Amino acid sequence: MHPHKKISGSWPTICPISRFADIAKRISHSFYVYETLRLQAVNSRGFTSLPNFSPMKRSFQVVVAAALITLVAACTSTGPAGGLFQSASPHEQYERSLTDAKLNRTALGRDWVAAGERALRDSIKISVPYRESGYFAANRPFAVGYRVSAQRGDRLVIRVEVQGQQEASVFIDVFALDERNQPDRAISAKVDTNILNWDVRRTQTHLIRIQPELLRSGRYTLTVTREPVLSFPVKGLDSRQISSYFGVPRDGGKRRHEGVDIFAPRGTPALAGANGVISRVGVNQLGGNVVFLSDNAHNQNLYYAHLDRWNVTDGQRVSVGDTIGFVGNTGNARTTSPHLHFGIYTFGEGAVDPLPYIRRGTGPARQDPLAESRLGDSVRVSATRTLVRLAPHSDAPVVQELPRSSAMILLGGTTVWLRVELPDGRIGYVTNSTVESAQKSLRRVPLPRPTDLLDAANSRAAIIQELPGNTVVEVLALAGDFQLVRVVGGVTGWIMRT
Repeated sequence: MHPHKKISGSWPTICPISRFADIAKRISHSFYVYETLRLQAVNSRGFTSLPNFSPMKRSFQVVVAAALITLVAACTSTGPAGGLFQSASPHEQYERSLTDAKLNRTALGRDWVAAGERALRDSIKISVPYRESGYFAANRPFAVGYRVSAQRGDRLVIRVEVQGQQEASVFIDVFALDERNQPDRAISAKVDTNILNWDVRRTQTHLIRIQPELLRSGRYTLTVTREPVLSFPVKGLDSRQISSYFGVPRDGGKRRHEGVDIFAPRGTPALAGANGVISRVGVNQLGGNVVFLSDNAHNQNLYYAHLDRWNVTDGQRVSVGDTIGFVGNTGNARTTSPHLHFGIYTFGEGAVDPLPYIRRGTGPARQDPLAESRLGDSVRVSATRTLVRLAPHSDAPVVQELPRSSAMILLGGTTVWLRVELPDGRIGYVTNSTVESAQKSLRRVPLPRPTDLLDAANSRAAIIQELPGNTVVEVLALAGDFQLVRVVGGVTGWIMRT
């Protein structure tokens, strides 16, 4: 069993500046947890690579500094535009504090920084809505990146729920990826909250990085859903009632349709899609009775046309859901059924497609997260073979093909796709139906000669203990020239195949 399989508690929801007493407790208990985890990890995991542990005094200094760093980072504002450390995100503040405390010179500090950088390079492509669960261990710095395609007008809701025996701060950062997949930070969540609402300003691929602070273990569930940035502009309807779309040719191809048409009975209220100010109420040849609503929060104007009549005046402040006017067919729509022409004009760019701004959300994520009891387990291939893929879908590129009995560590995933780590450190997804727990022995064999029990499937790995000749071991799984075995007392590790 994993030393932290049964975990309880909840994510902290207040700024740690008000929790100095709690921080003190974390400092006093962290060293004990750290050293206990180190020993338990050796005894419970076959190929969890452990860091090089420094002497007791140095370890205690690492724990104290890491706890204080978290205290500082948790109490700062977030986002590219502000914060106590200029425009630095909480993640960047935490990393900077590691350097200031010289923890970047320790193995654990370097591994934390490397894990965050690796998550930006080796990310997982997902489709929204998406949900998966996972586990991070205190003795091993962890970070994971998820790539998602997003359109301008989308609002992505990113939620990370964490449970553990101790409170854990988790950094949530979103990066825009350019044509060369180079990341540029777009927005970050405050470290004292577990949710990030993000209005996408440009259509492109983005990367969501999740990384917990040092020396904390816990179970997390990531959920990503999509909502429209704007409220739907016709009362009682949604995007399924749109019947004419942006860019469609008009007047024999002389112009293009700069909005969408939403058909509804005459007199249906047309509603404010955002909070703002009415910048113009008037009449024009094409739109008939029109209204412009300035949505300064998103640097754009919302355009309502073909209204039967108005319900606002110039300069009036409105809130989401207020009645702007009533659906009609004025202007050049006199020969058509009543409908609202709804357009969006961005400041400095002109007309943009309104559909992503008002289309129906994706609803809740439908993936069933993996059972908590399985997180962190050693598993092996139960089928003749299985394919390890880069992402949790069947058309994702293949990382490696594994034969029967091949070993993996179960990091997270869903009931259909498991996110696993291979003995060489590579991470990918396999189908749940092709693996099984590695707790049950494949066979029992005596060792023909004295053998070193290693903590990883690598000839240079640390030695857990020396096994005398004729020791009977239980073979649990395989990885190349190595076997994952269990000896008397329940200790697991790797030995070379004989």
